[in-house]
Amino acid sequence: MKKIFLTLALGIATITFAQQSGMEKPGKMDPEQRKAEMQKRQQEHLDKMSKDLNLSSEQVKKVKALQDKQISEMQANMEKNKEARKAKIAEMQKKREAHDAEMKKILTPEQYQKWDADRKAKMEKRKEMMKDRAGKDGFGKRKMMNKPAEAPVAP
Repeated sequence: MKKIFLTLALGIATITFAQQSGMEKPGKMDPEQRKAEMQKRQQEHLDKMSKDLNLSSEQVKKVKALQDKQISEMQANMEKNKEARKAKIAEMQKKREAHDAEMKKILTPEQYQKWDADRKAKMEKRKEMMKDRAGKDGFGKRKMMNKPAEAPVAP
């Protein structure tokens, strides 16, 4: 039972990773295409598990039900976290606006203008650094995981 659960967990992680790295440009697929692709990969994984583990039809049904349950829980969790993220962003924005208002009171209009322009330039620079760090395909270091390990060099 532990092996089946471990295989299932690894399979779902593999499906998730494969789905992300298989996409040309993240976010460019419409939701229907994404859902169809995910279902296809889930079925392929289930077929492979069935073959590798010699599962009975009853076991296949139970594993599929477990996969579906896990996927729906993950989606519900993502929705829950989405609301929390939105609330945190709104809170941060209010704090930033309050900070800006205080800075405006302290600085002269010219100083404030210069300070604001510098801050925006730094923000743009950080955005560019994050894009470069993530890589052109948007997946960054994850891509390295697909590369085969190099053979050790004998001394």
